[in-house]
Amino acid sequence: MSETKMINGGRMLLESLHRLGITDIFGYPGGAIIPIFDEIYSYDKINYYFARHEQGLSHAADGYARVSGKVGVCLATSGPGATNLVTGIMTAHMDSVPMIAITGQVRSNLLGRDAFQETDTVGITMPITKSNYLVQNVKEIPRIVKEAYYIATTGRPGPVLIDIPNDIQVHKIPYAEFERLFEEKIELEGYSPTYEGHPVQIKRAIKLIKEAKKPLIIAGAGVLKSKASKELFEYAEKTQTPVAMTLLGLGAFPGSHELSLGMLGMHGTVPANYATDEADLVIAAGVRFDDRIAGNPNKFIENAKVIHIDIDPAEIDKNKRADVPIVGDLKHVLYEINQAVEPQTHREWVEKVIEWKKEYPLGYRKVGEDKLLPQEVLQAIDDILKGDAIIVTDVGQHQMWAAQYFTYQNPDSIVTSGGAGTMGFGLPAAIGAQIGAPDKKVVLIVGDGGFQMTVQELMMIKQYNLPVKVVILNNSYLGMVRQWQELFKDRRYSFVNLEVNPDFIKIADAYGIKNAKLTNKEDLRTKLKDLILSDEGVLIECVVEKEENVFPMIPAGKTVSQMIGKKGELENE
Repeated sequence: MSETKMINGGRMLLESLHRLGITDIFGYPGGAIIPIFDEIYSYDKINYYFARHEQGLSHAADGYARVSGKVGVCLATSGPGATNLVTGIMTAHMDSVPMIAITGQVRSNLLGRDAFQETDTVGITMPITKSNYLVQNVKEIPRIVKEAYYIATTGRPGPVLIDIPNDIQVHKIPYAEFERLFEEKIELEGYSPTYEGHPVQIKRAIKLIKEAKKPLIIAGAGVLKSKASKELFEYAEKTQTPVAMTLLGLGAFPGSHELSLGMLGMHGTVPANYATDEADLVIAAGVRFDDRIAGNPNKFIENAKVIHIDIDPAEIDKNKRADVPIVGDLKHVLYEINQAVEPQTHREWVEKVIEWKKEYPLGYRKVGEDKLLPQEVLQAIDDILKGDAIIVTDVGQHQMWAAQYFTYQNPDSIVTSGGAGTMGFGLPAAIGAQIGAPDKKVVLIVGDGGFQMTVQELMMIKQYNLPVKVVILNNSYLGMVRQWQELFKDRRYSFVNLEVNPDFIKIADAYGIKNAKLTNKEDLRTKLKDLILSDEGVLIECVVEKEENVFPMIPAGKTVSQMIGKKGELENE
């Protein structure tokens, strides 16, 4: 009589992920999750990446998901391992990134007893996940993994957490039973995302579109999530409607197109923000109307009718009332609108917008040959890349300059922390993006402050031979906080001075990564191109002017009429 083939919980987890199409996992081991890592040792159907801190692996999974179109999977132990994931889970939640975070937990009989490295991971992460699970029986694993994948990837994407007690990871069932359990159909009562827009609402939208004289599209991350860039492009050209993008919507519409106004909001372009003040119709495509865009929501787009299209009904009327709300997937809804809408010209409106673009280009002051401005560094990199790269940023001034000065021609060509504004996101997210898009050039733009929050992840660049280009804009300050303290707190620079920075070149040497330090314009002209186009990982430290500010700027809670620095740094000469 043949022996029954058995499978334990750890192997079940890996096999379930593999069958769902997961090819890559980012992990960090620890006591409560050793059984799963023991299975990883001999399971070769998935690639594994060893980060140096759990926050790093969560951001790496996030960056991977944003560029690959797959689910980012991260794996950590209980207690501090799980809580170190929280920042990354929250970051993914704020930006609607599909992620499955898997954590080990103490043995089932120790739950609630304050055992070594025990914490209520499910309770902690409940507000920052779409759903989460504590596995209570090994037979639940196939169903829970399938449900987690389905929830993470459908409707408005987002992170899901699975917490697995140590003992359940080693419990065994017959392999045939696992296969039967995995094949069972999942049914999620009460969870049924709406994909098709209501036909009556679409008709109402088309009526407003027909009547509009000064229409404006505000394109958000939802365009990219639904892969609706083609439909958006068709609509904009057919109706001759200018397009402004949110930070996370950059790349949804080609940045070099005549109808592109670039980014709107607090540090958006003048034409984009002026258009919001004058538009008589706004098609809000996959946006949240968050405070960095709307400023004073009562005054934002106050002259416009609003058509708000979003797959998440919770976003409708949350921050801005919609005249025509359409709940549905943007790709489907824009397709239906494109089929029904008549071609339009809006010649006077488009000419006015183009004139704004000529009158208010992004600009910065001139400095001597021996100095570098952050804006000119980014402009030089953009000239080298010609839009053919994935730009990853950390958070701060450099993030806004990267949004302003890079040309985003393609979807998913910027990876940045929008809703959460997570410093430390950049380096691990760039690593994840490179793994998720191995044939793309990945360039990280990071400040000297944020870089030091996850600097240890440089080892992943070395270990996995990743050709990530790390560009540090070193101004020896926490730049964005310093800018606010300068403008609104009478230059009382409290805890923002980073003059005691380490030697970043020596750090790169210590990790065995090629490096260079650029300090003047001659360096930009003679060294930058070869470094950026290199086929290996490189750290490039650019020493830039210390007190440069990001302009234009609409102060928090203010309106377009209160914008400062409309002609960029040129106004400060």
